[in-house]
Amino acid sequence: MLPRTPLFTTRLCLRPYELSDAPAFFDLLEGNRDRFRASFPDRLQAVRTPNDAAKALHDFSTDWQTGRFYVFGLWHRVSAIYLGDICIMPQQKGQAEIGYYLGAGAEGQGYAREALGAIVVFGFEAVGSQRLLIRCYADNERGQAVARAAGFVLEIPPKRPGWFRNSDAVSNIRRFWLSRAGNGN
Repeated sequence: MLPRTPLFTTRLCLRPYELSDAPAFFDLLEGNRDRFRASFPDRLQAVRTPNDAAKALHDFSTDWQTGRFYVFGLWHRVSAIYLGDICIMPQQKGQAEIGYYLGAGAEGQGYAREALGAIVVFGFEAVGSQRLLIRCYADNERGQAVARAAGFVLEIPPKRPGWFRNSDAVSNIRRFWLSRAGNGN
C-alpha cells in the first residue's frame, strides 16, 4: 500500500482526501455539474448529496488502500482554496489512466498542468507505471493542450468502417500517451 502522502508543487498541494473535505468536494461538483456532465458522469451520479460526497471520499480511501485508484484533491497552497481533483488508476500491463477536473474559477491559470506534472512523477515512481493515458473529448482543446504540455503524444486512431458499432463515440475521444521513456510509444 502506498502511503497517503501529499504532493507539493509551486502553487498546489495535492493530497488524498479526508472526510472533512466532503463539503468542499460536494460544493465544487454541485457548482460545476453542467460543465462536468459529459466528462465525469459517474462521479456526478455517485455524488448527488452531501452524504454521497462523504461516502465517495470514504470509497476513495478504500481504493487507495487496495491500490485500485489514487485520488488527490487539489488545494492552492497559499489560500487553501479547493480547486479540483486529479486521479490515477492503475490498469493492466504497467499502464495507468489519469483524469482531472478543475472548478470553473480555477481554469486558465495553469493549475491543471502543474498538477499533471506531479501526477506523472507519482505514476511513474510511486505507482510504478510504464505508460500513462489521458483521454479527452475531441472538442476539449484545453484538456488536450494540458496533455501535450506534459509531453503526452496523441494516438492516431485506427480507421474503422462506418458500420462499426459506436464509431461516432470512438472518434469523439482523443487518447494521449506518455511512456516512462518520455514518449507516447
